[in-house]
Amino acid sequence: EVQLVESGGGLVQAGESLRLSCGASGFTFDDYALGWFRQAPGKGREAVACINAGGDFTYYEDSVKGRFTISRDNAKNTVYLQVSSLEPEDTAVYYCAADFIWCRREMDYWGEGTLVTVSS
Repeated sequence: EVQLVESGGGLVQAGESLRLSCGASGFTFDDYALGWFRQAPGKGREAVACINAGGDFTYYEDSVKGRFTISRDNAKNTVYLQVSSLEPEDTAVYYCAADFIWCRREMDYWGEGTLVTVSS
């Protein structure tokens, strides 16, 4: 059974940082691109950061460049999202996802999400 389990969300103040983690099982982690997506209240889901299977290519949505960092630890089957200088606009449910090709709207596997709330 494939599982992606996010953790690390919470309530923080603007300007603070968090590290989101996502542990994976049930598929060959090393072969998959990984992404972090978010969905804010009343908005659609968007990709915020992606990393390829080799860990040497990343993508960031414009509004998070310089503030968010995606990384992966293949030995631990875990992907991370370091989020810094948080803004109220970053409030959302954050999902990790895996895909054999790359980040796209319909990823192969999804986690359940972790809520990040940023107060001003």
